[in-house]
Amino acid sequence: MTTREHWRFTQPRISSFPCWMVQKLDQKLPVANEYLLLSGGVREGVVDLDLDELNVYARGTDYDMDFTLLVPALKLHDRNQPVTLDMRHSALCHSWLSLRLFDEGTISKWKDCCTIVDHISGATNYFFSPTKVADWFYDSISIVLSEIQKKPQRGMPKVEKVEKNGTIISIILGVGSSRMLYDIVPVVSFKGWPAVAQSWLMENHFWDGKITEEEVISGFYLVPACSYKGKKDNEWRLSFARSEVQLKKCISSSLMQAYQACKAIIIKLLSRPKAISPYHLRSMMLWACDRLPANYLAQEDYAAHFLLGLIDDLQHCLVNKMCPNYFIPQCNMLEHLSEETVMLHARKLSSVRSDPAEHLRTAIEHVKAANRLTLELQRRGSTTSIPSPQSDGGDPNQPDDRLAKKLQQLVTENPGKSISVFINPDDVTRPHFRIDDKFF
Repeated sequence: MTTREHWRFTQPRISSFPCWMVQKLDQKLPVANEYLLLSGGVREGVVDLDLDELNVYARGTDYDMDFTLLVPALKLHDRNQPVTLDMRHSALCHSWLSLRLFDEGTISKWKDCCTIVDHISGATNYFFSPTKVADWFYDSISIVLSEIQKKPQRGMPKVEKVEKNGTIISIILGVGSSRMLYDIVPVVSFKGWPAVAQSWLMENHFWDGKITEEEVISGFYLVPACSYKGKKDNEWRLSFARSEVQLKKCISSSLMQAYQACKAIIIKLLSRPKAISPYHLRSMMLWACDRLPANYLAQEDYAAHFLLGLIDDLQHCLVNKMCPNYFIPQCNMLEHLSEETVMLHARKLSSVRSDPAEHLRTAIEHVKAANRLTLELQRRGSTTSIPSPQSDGGDPNQPDDRLAKKLQQLVTENPGKSISVFINPDDVTRPHFRIDDKFF
């Protein structure tokens, strides 16, 4: 087993130990598997998944650090492996996955996680079901964790909570005095690049010359999420999380800071009714990086400018109900919004734009309160010390009150003006994760 990103301060087994035990349980998971560990939970938008079915967890109250772990149930990396992505019944960026051309052993192994469709010719077609796979995965992880709790071993993390949120399994593990939230997502892993996204490769992009095309198109996933009118039991969503890990190498720290500030202000504000997720912000940012000059985006002291641009462009996207997927631009991720929802959130954004500094200060106070709660809970708990990124000492993942002051100055000096820039939501400024042997 290998991982693409490791947490620097713990062994990889802390995040993946339930998964290799699930493989031993019924041998369904690939033996030589490759897990992708991402900084930030699903609620932070690191993967394009639906958030409506997720329980609400609060940083500080429920957990101290959060991650997303993509676990391939099927790993289709063999060029000779026949794969049938059936997009005839799906919205753009979604697909059914047929096992019709797979060998009998694979079909027999996964038959209970498939929906069955009888063809007019009399042939039986098995479609890999995201909901059934998620149900199997949750049941298997629950069995494994129950056994672990019966026979705890030295060095293993303490399991504090296990919940199924739609097709996602959320686990909170206690390691020393820290609580780590892992959103575990069963996926289908592919090498190469899907034909539906082939035209995107023909365009010019901000990352040209900074990383190679081979790094960007090394693989993609199907994640268990359906379109708004799709069939939940059959439809998967294409995900380019592996590519996004590579693209974040090209984003400057000042852009990152502005994104984190915007996310802190906006996401809770627009959470009901659900309209904008952190993943939408990420897609908007990537498009803006394509259209704006690289030397402008690299300005170290422009974080406040970038934040104003984020708010303005978000307003534009909402009013026009238009947010193209970065990799499949013909897929508009906001076309399902009602006019009522659009106008409600547009008014909320106008309120933020009228006094962004005050909204940012409020968000900063919420973050600091969560940090204080985390530290207090750690003092009450184990005396074991594990480095925690959630402290008042200046986490670059969180909004900074210096940015609020700079923002207030810009608003005062430039009434009515805005700059359209979007930021990558992933944190590449902290040396907690690595890709291959390089830390970011």
